[in-house]
Amino acid sequence: MALYVMKFGGSSVGDTERMQRVARRVVEKQDEGHRVMVVVSAMGDTTDDLIDQAKLLGSELPAREMDMLMTTGEQISIALLSIAIQQLGRKAISFTGWQAGFRTEAVHGKARITGIHPERVTQALEEGYIVVVAGFQGMTEDGEITTFGRGGSDTTAVALAAATSADVCEIYTDVDGVYSTDPRIVKNARKLEEISYDEMLELANLGAAVLHPRAVEYAKHNQVRLVVRSSFNHNEGTVVKEDVKMEQGVVVSGIAYDKNVARISILGVSHVPGVLAKVFGSLAEAKIDVDIIVQSGVQDGKADFSFTVALSDREKALGVLEGIRSELPYEEVTSEVDLVKVSIVGAGMVSHPGVAAKMFDVISKEGVNIKMVSTSEIKVSCVIEAGKLNEVVKALHTAYGLDTDSQVFVGGPKDRR
Repeated sequence: MALYVMKFGGSSVGDTERMQRVARRVVEKQDEGHRVMVVVSAMGDTTDDLIDQAKLLGSELPAREMDMLMTTGEQISIALLSIAIQQLGRKAISFTGWQAGFRTEAVHGKARITGIHPERVTQALEEGYIVVVAGFQGMTEDGEITTFGRGGSDTTAVALAAATSADVCEIYTDVDGVYSTDPRIVKNARKLEEISYDEMLELANLGAAVLHPRAVEYAKHNQVRLVVRSSFNHNEGTVVKEDVKMEQGVVVSGIAYDKNVARISILGVSHVPGVLAKVFGSLAEAKIDVDIIVQSGVQDGKADFSFTVALSDREKALGVLEGIRSELPYEEVTSEVDLVKVSIVGAGMVSHPGVAAKMFDVISKEGVNIKMVSTSEIKVSCVIEAGKLNEVVKALHTAYGLDTDSQVFVGGPKDRR
């Protein structure tokens, strides 16, 4: 008898009919002889609707009360799903995140899990219940309700699987698995049978929305076996695990993009020690994540450098820079929007030359300028103007042999980045 965690997103439980379909899917898993825990998100657009209602009351929304508000969406879902399962003649019980034992740091909106005490969950499993847990939420040691940020239900599911030593954590979505790129852009994108934690973590961080980055990170750290599957059919999904068999000749596994990008440039900063530490230390204190950083040449003792942040953090970041101007004089700060970050990811890149050069060549042939570049052993990212995103993604997908009807790209000595 295996222990399964089954996580269903908002679209999977978007209405009563879908809720009943999920209930039947869960009961099927129990009928196969397994113990089952279920993690669910808020129904459909519930979270967005709650935020919109709050915005009608004012522009400055208190983080604590927003967490209090947004956790209600998941509580509705777990109660309804538990009722639906019980209507099928099975024992089911619902728990909020804090009832399930999730303890977090005292940060509203983006809290990280500090510990899990799943005693009530394990006791219910021993008593034969299907356990339904609210995703996305926990509680501090002081009893304050917190949320994990958008996509946090994935993290709830993986963390629960790790805490209870579950055999499998299945993430059910509205797609069949992890694809080589967004199938809405590339119709003949490949569904991957398996992908490594590292590749999936890069794709998730780079904009692939199928899994939340923190969930993948948690799975890798705790060696949780992940499977991404569709909630609307019984097709085999994509397995995310430590070691995968590399398809012969495949260098790039996937292409991701992120539209939530803004570039900020600081011009005319004194080229002295401690400048970067001051800038990025101040941004870190404001909980602003910085991605790509590029410094240009030094002229007359002055330097320019640019970095990217989430588009949603742009105004906040500009405010931080204005706040340190008296301590760190600079000539000007500029920002740029209407950008997108396009990335190629693949474990095979580390041993094949020319991969980055091919990417640059493909983008240039689409008539697009590259504004910033970032690399690691298994990824190359380029920041470009957003206008030709679809054309660039399609061209890269074809160039690296990822189309379902194309020959596999065979890497050789000339193909290494």
